[in-house]
Amino acid sequence: MERLVVQYVVRILSRAKPAAGPNAGGQGQQGHGSKQVPKLEEFLAARDYTGALTILEFGGSKGNVETDLWIGYCAFHLGDYKRAMSVYEALSHAKNPPPEVALNLACCYFFLGMYPEAYRVAEKAGPSQLKVRLMFHLAHKLGEEAQLMEFHQQLEDITEDQLSLASIHYLRSHYQDAIDIYKKILLNDRSILSRFPIPKPACCDALLDRHKNIISSKDYFLDKQHICSREYLALNVYVALCYYKLDYYDVSQEVLQVYLQQFPDSAIAINLKACNHFRLYNGKAAENELRALLDQSSSSFSFGHDLIRHNQVVFRGGEGALQVLPSLVDVIPEARLNLVIYYLRQDDIREAHELIKDLQPEVTQEYIVKGVVNAALGQEIGSREHVKIAQQYFRLVGSSSSECDTIPGRQCMASCFFLLRQFEDVLIYLSSIKSFYFNDDSFNFNYAQAQAAKGNFRDAEEAFLLIQSDKLKNDYTYISHLARCYIMNKKPQLAWELYVKMETSSEAFSLLQLVANDCYKMGQFWYAAKAFDMLERLDPNPEYWEGKRGACIGVFQRIIAGQKPRELLKDVVQLLRNTANSQVEQIIRVMKRWAKDNRVNI
Repeated sequence: MERLVVQYVVRILSRAKPAAGPNAGGQGQQGHGSKQVPKLEEFLAARDYTGALTILEFGGSKGNVETDLWIGYCAFHLGDYKRAMSVYEALSHAKNPPPEVALNLACCYFFLGMYPEAYRVAEKAGPSQLKVRLMFHLAHKLGEEAQLMEFHQQLEDITEDQLSLASIHYLRSHYQDAIDIYKKILLNDRSILSRFPIPKPACCDALLDRHKNIISSKDYFLDKQHICSREYLALNVYVALCYYKLDYYDVSQEVLQVYLQQFPDSAIAINLKACNHFRLYNGKAAENELRALLDQSSSSFSFGHDLIRHNQVVFRGGEGALQVLPSLVDVIPEARLNLVIYYLRQDDIREAHELIKDLQPEVTQEYIVKGVVNAALGQEIGSREHVKIAQQYFRLVGSSSSECDTIPGRQCMASCFFLLRQFEDVLIYLSSIKSFYFNDDSFNFNYAQAQAAKGNFRDAEEAFLLIQSDKLKNDYTYISHLARCYIMNKKPQLAWELYVKMETSSEAFSLLQLVANDCYKMGQFWYAAKAFDMLERLDPNPEYWEGKRGACIGVFQRIIAGQKPRELLKDVVQLLRNTANSQVEQIIRVMKRWAKDNRVNI
């Protein structure tokens, strides 16, 4: 369950021109100072904030309030929120700080995850729509639903406010609502709006036909030229993000390309393209897309550094997770979940639980990961309480209206029923998504266990044999279930070979008991006799002799009926002689008499 991080950008400052200029302060100065203005403007227009900072630091007036404001602005847009914060904090302590400083500082706190501090500073700022938007986002981050609705009511029908509303819809997984808002901004002509592709909810039909073009790219490109002519070209990235979240990776890529044609060096767009490639192809293809950013040593997109580091870990299958993810847990939301997943893959279940136990899940992925951790911990320590918690999380996701027909939703319901041992229901859900997980070891492991539990041993054996993971194949659950499948499918010799390959242990002893009893029940008496003989050697329990005696007599009966080769009688006699019991000689005497009468050399 890898999740790739996606980021949204909220417009914080509204300046359209630099503060310094030929007419700044009502003066039209000439000379060296006037030459700096267009250069700064060019850097800002090109979104080269590193270049703009260089001009401001070495060509501006140090200590000048306007210069400091622009330094804070550039630092913020570079993602250096700590530096921007220090600039605005210094300005806030001035005798007469500019009125926008408080809100700008609150925005820095917000992006640094310091939500209580951001709330406290923003409250002191004067009224403005930016303040409403910021408080709206803070209410969401702090989980204040009443305040969220209060500030929602204060949002106006202006682009900035609607974008904030769309971002909250996005963060609350209401992707269709977010797309509707973006569509209205991108396409204000209703006739064209009606032709814009509307993603289907993640329904069963769409998911089970996922590799086909569910949404026709032709329909979308009917309006591409119209979209390209719009002022808010970056909204194509946001629409692409929503399509990505809805699992429409092909369509997301098409929409994203509209923006990349104009801004091929965009960190957010390149990252999203890499995420799409990861979902559509593999981690190597995704990392190749990120290389365009990594090769830009002078890039102004240092704000995407953490994002790129995080996603490189995901693309590499967890390589370097412990070096990268811990420092990003409170920076990138997905970092915590991916670190938990890393611990789970390393079988460090307790560490995974410690990391996620205090997390209050808000989105589907958080519910799923928390359910997985509780299920794993419950099974490891035998805690029924943790297993029940896992069942609740899985049921919440699987029965929700937004996820009930998605692949993750069906997996969750299958997991819930699996923990409840209702395997018939497990198979209903897993069978509906089997085609997507033909080569997935974890899926095949669960699917095979469910089939075995329902007595469908041929299907179970087939699924078990698809598993490639050495870790799973060495697990006793795998070995014991496969052995039972072999026995039920009349392949006892393969079950015996599984035991022979095992090292001496309590699990090997348990498997031997399983082979002995199951082979006996299925009339496969020769392997039952061998297994009971081995059990008797390891533990002289009278029950093992009784099982061995019955199995040996069963083999003798099959030999008499011509169902087993006569030469096998010699081996049966040898097994009986391994036991010091008064009944042995009597049984062997009967066998020898028959062998003599039938000219069998034993």
